[in-house]
Amino acid sequence: MLVDDHPMTREGLAAIITRQADLEVCCEASSPAEAISRLEKANPDLLVTDMTMPGRSGVEFIKDVHAMQTDLPVFVLSMHDEMLYAERVLRAGARGYLMKDAGSAKVLEVIRLILGGQVYVSPQMSARLLDAVTGHRPRGSTSPIEKLSDREFEVFRLLGSGKNTKEVAQSLNLSSKTVDVHRAHIKEKLQIKDAAGLVHYAVRWVESETPRS
Repeated sequence: MLVDDHPMTREGLAAIITRQADLEVCCEASSPAEAISRLEKANPDLLVTDMTMPGRSGVEFIKDVHAMQTDLPVFVLSMHDEMLYAERVLRAGARGYLMKDAGSAKVLEVIRLILGGQVYVSPQMSARLLDAVTGHRPRGSTSPIEKLSDREFEVFRLLGSGKNTKEVAQSLNLSSKTVDVHRAHIKEKLQIKDAAGLVHYAVRWVESETPRS
């Protein structure tokens, strides 16, 4: 099952997969909501999804899928830097993370690895996760953004995308008061003094994190 809000991306990935004798696309969806509504009927062996789509954050979507079908492996194929997202999606229940610039051969390799019961992240990310588990991560090697919880991270990302508190609340199905609480926690964790400083920091981060065409 392919979940991505860009039709050309889905079509391209579907074309690559259906050319394989051992793989088949059983369902496509353009949003997390559509995917959830079609998941039970489609009954896929693997769900391949993007990270940022309308209506639901990628991390929360993975948690929803995992709650519905605990044994369904999820493979995240995203344009976003794995150093910030991979650990979050693995904690949410995903079985693999790959950036979209990896190429079709690598995508097919990872699909087969995950279907075979393995977990995939890049060698660099694997070493980083191992360092974190063993306590050997070098001091100062992490981004301040990693201090944020998954929900705080989504609020931060949406603020950086230009949304105000009310719009963030609508996007995440939260109250404005709850968003304000998250904003306060984000400022504390990032050591930012005021609301304007938070928005400025978030905007700069989103701009730096967005791939250039």
